[in-house]
Amino acid sequence: MEWEFEDDDAVRELLAYVSQVTRALGLSGECSYVQADGSYLSAYLALDGHLPGFADRDVALLWDEERGWAVAVETDSAEPPFVLARLRGPVRPEPTAVARWVDDLDLVPDDGLLTAR
Repeated sequence: MEWEFEDDDAVRELLAYVSQVTRALGLSGECSYVQADGSYLSAYLALDGHLPGFADRDVALLWDEERGWAVAVETDSAEPPFVLARLRGPVRPEPTAVARWVDDLDLVPDDGLLTAR
């Protein structure tokens, strides 16, 4: 996991939370980061697989302190990811709730089949 922050309690708390979400998802965290831009906190977690209908797009979870978690597809490196859906409820839901939500997305494994479940 990549870290971009000043030594700050809020960022350390977010880093711990994102690490818990990463573990709940069964991910390594290698393609993720927590970022503090001034006083604004955000996080990025790359997901394994693709969404049905977006076979050529990588999928990521984005978190921000105002709206919580969102699922997005990567467009092009010059553009921000395109948000498709947001997880309703608290800004920092339990990591298991985030994992259940991601499981319900029915990601298609990156095995070349690229067919919807």
